[in-house]
Formats: sequence, C-alpha cells, structure tokens
Amino acid sequence: MNGTVVLVAGGAGYIGSHACKTLAMKGYRPVVVDNLSRGYAWAVKWGPLEKISIGDQDALKAVFRKYQPAAVMHFAAFAYVGESVGNPALYYRNNIAESISLLSVMADVGCRRIIFSSTCSIYGVPEIVPIPESHPRVPINPYGRSKYVVECALDDFEMAYGLRSVSLRYFNAAGSDPDMEIGEVHVPEPHIIPLALEAAADPSREFAVFGTDYDTPDGTCIRDYIHVTDLAEAHVQALEYLDGGGQSVKLNLGTGAGVSVLEVLATVREVTGKPLTVRHEGRRAGDPPELVADAFQARKVLGWEPAYADVRTQVSHAWQWLNRPRDD
Repeated sequence: MNGTVVLVAGGAGYIGSHACKTLAMKGYRPVVVDNLSRGYAWAVKWGPLEKISIGDQDALKAVFRKYQPAAVMHFAAFAYVGESVGNPALYYRNNIAESISLLSVMADVGCRRIIFSSTCSIYGVPEIVPIPESHPRVPINPYGRSKYVVECALDDFEMAYGLRSVSLRYFNAAGSDPDMEIGEVHVPEPHIIPLALEAAADPSREFAVFGTDYDTPDGTCIRDYIHVTDLAEAHVQALEYLDGGGQSVKLNLGTGAGVSVLEVLATVREVTGKPLTVRHEGRRAGDPPELVADAFQARKVLGWEPAYADVRTQVSHAWQWLNRPRDD
C-alpha cells in the first residue's frame, strides 16, 4: 500500500481534497486531476496537481502514463440541484460525458478500480425512510439523473472491461477538516450549515427556511448530515476493499440520524453564541420531507463507522473553518 498512486479526479474540491488528506495519512500518494473550474489549487496539499479536464482524453492518458495510478477516485462533478434544473446541458456534459471519458481512458490503460462519488439524489422522493440501497432509483432532477447514469455506466464497464467500482451515495456532506488545513468553500454556497453560520456571523444577513409545514415533528425538512472527514475515510476504506478483491457495490453514506432545519439552526446559535435572523419562505419544489440513510451496508461491507456523527461537532468544525486566520 505504501506509496501506491491514486488518481483523484476533482481532488481540488471540498470532498476530494479531504479524501486526498486521508489517502496521504494512510500511505497512498494522491495525484489530483482538476481543471479548477470549481476547485482550488490551495486545497491540493498532499500530492501533485495536473490542471486538466477529464474530458481531454489525450491529456488524461498522459497523466496515467506519467504516474501509473493503481486506482481512481472520481469527485469531478457539478452538484447544485437548482443549477442542474436551469442548465441541464451543463450537467449532462460535465457529469456524464466527462465521466464516460474518464472510464474510457481507464479501460484503455488497464486501470480497473474506481471509487465513485454518487448521491442520495438518485432515489428521488423516498418511499421508505431510512432509505436502503435497494430503494427504487427515480431521480427528480438532472443532477440526480446524471449520477444515476454514471452508476449504470459503471455496471456496463465492469461487464465489458472488468472495471470494479464502489459507488458511495452521500447524504448531506457537512463540516470541515478538524485540523483546519482544508474546508468547505463554494461560490455560491448551497449548504445549510455554512449558510446559517454566515448569517450568524453577519447580523445584516437572514437565513431562509424553505417550508415549515412538512409532515415532520417541527414542520421543517429532515436531513442526514455526514462529516466530510467521515466521507473521506469511507473512500479510503472502499479502496482497501477493492484492493482486497472486493466485488463492485453501491453503498449509502450517512449517520442514520435525521436532523431538522430548525434543529440545525438551534445548534448554530448554540455553537456560535450569536443570534440568527430567520426568514420563512414557501417550500421548494422537489424537497422531500425527510432524507435519512440506512447505512448498515457500509458498516458491514467496509467496516466504516462515522467518527463525527453528531451535528454539533459538524457545526463546530465548520464554524472554526469560517473563522480561520486568513491572509486576504
């Protein structure tokens, strides 16, 4: 294992950069491929950065020849649901076409193991909560459909080319590196915890709650928040699983515990010690009342156990990151 090269597509982004840190801590050598359209060069700290698009097959093949990676972790995707609805062409081109380019190069060069960053959005509106991996996959937006298509492609590439994969279906990524070396930076920021923290830090800002009349205990949406460091750990455990001869599998990553929007806001007030101005809006189309993972299979197959499962820790780490010392 020591020194084994892993190509990390999208390794300059939020989850990909945390995965690179965990890879390095476990003795792997991450090589980041990222066009920096939504990632940051400063987040690449544990290995080289090759600034190319995975859709450029000639450039990508050159990277494979240069570093000879034993496996791939694939994070290179756009992940804004609203944007995907307004601009589906962007999502089908970036998330699907470029992923097929990556898989094609892997098949050509003989790299046969990949960990794929998938999403709970492939399930659509859940019929069962907690949601098991066997739940029907009926995505309701282009983002979710793009991830579903790539999961299907992975199945087909295994049958045709022997490529083995682990698809990890995230629920709500949260938090930042406990050591504050990297953290969450999105422009625009779509996630509830950093948005609430930014509103707490700036009294002139309001936090919008979309929907207070759901069939939940307090009327707001319930989600399953999973710490980004725990997500990164799961990726490395998935790689070790494939290294050990494991067969292709699709796994949920979540804590199995649901937290409502109002509970998140109460935690933000507690952690920051600051008031938070809230504005109530109507429901957003397509927001299910509750999304909570049945993550039993990840625990069983990978031996994975979240280390930062409580939302207070996730909010605390995100608050520390927001208040980090900066040069700018």
